[in-house]
Formats: sequence, C-alpha cells, structure tokens
Amino acid sequence: MLKQIKTFSLHGIKAYIVTAEVDIGRGLPSVSIVGLPDTSVREARDRLQSAIRNSGFKMPSSRILINLSPANVKKEGTQLDLAMAVGILSASGAVKSEDCEEALFIGELSLSGKVKSCGGIIPAMLAAAKKKITKVYIPAGSEPEAATVRGAEVIGVKSIAELVRHLRGEERIAPFTGRPRQSGPVTYPDFSDVEGQSFAKRALEVASAGGHNVLMIGPPGSGKTMLAMRMPGILPPMTDDEARDVSCIYSACNLLKEGEGLMTNRPFRSPHHTISDVALVGGGASARPGEISLAHRGILFLDEFPEFSRSAVEAMRAPMEDGRITVSRVRGTSTFPASFMLVAAMNPCPCGYHGHPSKECACTPYRIKKYRSRISGPIMDRIDIQIEVSPEISGDVYPEEPSESSEVVRSRVAEARVRALARLQGRKGVYSNARLVPGDVKAFCPVSPEGAKLLLRAREQFSISRRGADKILKVSRSIADLAGSEKILDEHIAEALQYRLDEEGV
Repeated sequence: MLKQIKTFSLHGIKAYIVTAEVDIGRGLPSVSIVGLPDTSVREARDRLQSAIRNSGFKMPSSRILINLSPANVKKEGTQLDLAMAVGILSASGAVKSEDCEEALFIGELSLSGKVKSCGGIIPAMLAAAKKKITKVYIPAGSEPEAATVRGAEVIGVKSIAELVRHLRGEERIAPFTGRPRQSGPVTYPDFSDVEGQSFAKRALEVASAGGHNVLMIGPPGSGKTMLAMRMPGILPPMTDDEARDVSCIYSACNLLKEGEGLMTNRPFRSPHHTISDVALVGGGASARPGEISLAHRGILFLDEFPEFSRSAVEAMRAPMEDGRITVSRVRGTSTFPASFMLVAAMNPCPCGYHGHPSKECACTPYRIKKYRSRISGPIMDRIDIQIEVSPEISGDVYPEEPSESSEVVRSRVAEARVRALARLQGRKGVYSNARLVPGDVKAFCPVSPEGAKLLLRAREQFSISRRGADKILKVSRSIADLAGSEKILDEHIAEALQYRLDEEGV
C-alpha cells in the first residue's frame, strides 16, 4: 500500500515541503530511503524500526521503500523522522485516518518513540501557509514557536503512541490555542558602570539611534570592549517585523531557547578573531547562515578587528552595504538577511600604546602603518563613525556624580528611532538612517542654510567626496533625531564631523 505524508526540509533558512512516499511491497524485510537523503536522513532507518517497535507497534516484515519527493533536491535533518514513521504505520494499516495525507508532520524520533524537538519550525510554518496546509503536528513544547505564524492548527505530540491514539480518535490531543511566547528580558551591563568617556558614549548613542557602523580605536584599558558590551542595553526593542525576521533565522539554526517563540531582544554576537570565513559570513556544504546573519537587526562586535582573517572581513563588504548576503554552492544559491550594526574595536598599533598619555609606544611608523592597513579602505569606507578612545586618567576612584544609566540613554534612542521609522514609512527594507541610499539622502536629510554652508566648507577644506558627504548627512540625521529636530542644523553637522578620523573622509 502506498501512503504520502508531508514534512519539510531546509534550504538555507527557507523551508520547502517534502512528501514522504511510503510503499510496502513484497520482498525481504528492509527499509530503503531514496530521494537524495543525507547521512542524518539515511540513519533514520534504524531509528524508525526501534521507535515503532518500542511504541508497541509491529514493524512490517516486508520491503519498505520511502521516496522523499522532490527527489532532485538534497534532504537534510532529522525532522523528517515523524513523517516517515506515520507513513509506515499508515501504509501497514496500523493507522487509518484521512487526515494523515493532508497534514504536515515534523519531529525527530528517539529510540523509545518519543518525539524530540528540532530546528526550522518557523520556516516550516511559513511553507505550510503558502501551500495552504491547515494542520501541523510538531514536537510538544514547540507550540509557542509554531504559533508565531498563523493560519494552521498546531498540535503538539510527545510520542508516536500518543499520536496514533489521536489519529485513531481514541484520545484526542487539543490544538494549541495560546499566543507566541516572547523571549524574556535580558540584563546587560549598564552604561553607568563606565566613568568618563563622554565623547565615546555619545558616539555610541548616535550610532544606536541611526544603526550606524562604529570603529573604536584606542590603547588597552581605555574601555572599548566595556563600552561595546553595554551597547545592547541602549538599543530600542525590535518591531514586530524585525522580531519575526530574527526569530526565523534562529529557528532555522535551531538556536531558539526551549519554549521560546519570538525573539524580542536584539541579537549581540561577539565571535573570536580566529573564526573561519564560512562561520562569519555563512556558507559551507549546506549553505548555513553565519555570524553576520545571526546578528541581523542587532550588533556584530568584532574585538581586535585587525586580527580577523582579511578574507573574512573583506567578504562583509556586500552585506554591510546591501543588508544581505548571497551564498552560491553547487547545490543551489541561498540569500540570507544580514542587516547588522558593526561595532569594531582595535588598538592604534601592534603594541597598543601609540598616542598613550603615559606609556611609550615601541612600534616603528612602518609597523603602525602595516598594522592599520590590515583593514582595507573599502571596509573603512563602510564605517560611518570612527572615533579614538583615550584612557581616562582621574584621581577620583569613585566619582560623586554617577554616569547616565542605559535606561535613560535607551529612552532617547527609542524616541529617535520612532521619528526615523515614521519618516521612512513606505521605504521597504529601510529601518534606519544608516540604510538610506544616496537617492534618499536628499529627500530625508533636509539641511538648514547654515548647515549646508558648514558642510560645503568642510568638503572644500578636507576634500570630502560626495559619498563621504552623504555619510556625514546620515549621521547628522541621527543626531537631529536625538535632538527632535526636523531639519539638520549646523550644530548637527559639526558634531557629525567630529566622528571622523582621517582626511580622506569615509
């Protein structure tokens, strides 16, 4: 008897529906899986036999052939186990239900027959919605994750035995009716812990308000890492669209916490400088998302920036500009979202003490130039805010006046983001000032006459290119949003000009 049960497989972060065609025919007892299965899918043969037997059912003593359609696409993952088990039980007559071939079955099986959680629930629900599948069976505990996509009845199952009783009508499982469970609040280190560094903290506030990339250059102990680790605490909460985008990526990578349905905290990724190119930008045999995609709508912090592989850093050029990355492999092409804020930190020289007020630098000019040249011009060109962070030397161990807390700064940043989003309504894919394309700068960055004169003088004096001027205007737009100003004033231009390190502009 032939039975067709629907499940899914992932291609990058997108799911596509897979039909497990199960046929039980004459021949020696065996289980064959065809349709380009990978190793994890082929190994399901042994899991299926033990899971079905330990659930109290008899494994058919015949030849079982399972075809995973479409047969010309590679199938990966253990989420196909449940569909293949239901197909075998249905084809053998253990389960007689018309619902089997109309529903979607997702889940990994243990040898005891329990249904275990797996990644890709949200992409699978999106694929089911496109195919108008109205009923989805998933591992119990994953219902909040599936509920982020509406349109299908979600039923959580704990074991094969429980599922069979439900399909037979003996013991029905109630559909999930709750709402998507949001991630809990995350406590980040507070800005008030950082004494002094008012210039650097202001620059990070401006960067957070506009989603701008930041580079901090300073000697060891100046507070670069300390400041970067506190940036997530001043970022505004994600919008509903942003939360769904990020949750979809983490679901595909099986990184959502148990019972978590929707990520509401912006990602903060801080990979070590020994990270490989593929792990940073994505790819591999299966074309999986890298750290830049896991930092989507959040922060990618690269400490010791020059120590990262040059090829890995150079591969970030297109994502930093376009907000996405396309990975091409023999098996196909995948496009991953990668709209992140780059926060990078580096020393001014190999020894770290160039320009230090009290410690002498031991590096030659050639070594300093060679060290800084590890970061290419095109990458520096994509970093809007570049600042020097000098060590704070003070006689007061415990200053009487505490610094502003992250909560106070976050409230200003959130208000600035609201103003920007209201202004950018109708611009698809543009969520912040940093993402404005050159054609939009003129429309969204109106400058006062005094501000225009100041920018013109700066361009003439420092030979700032048109592209560099656009970057100054985008940073100025964020400063104006923090000030609640509709127009960019000369004071906003003056502050934006301070966030530049070289005479070449950007």
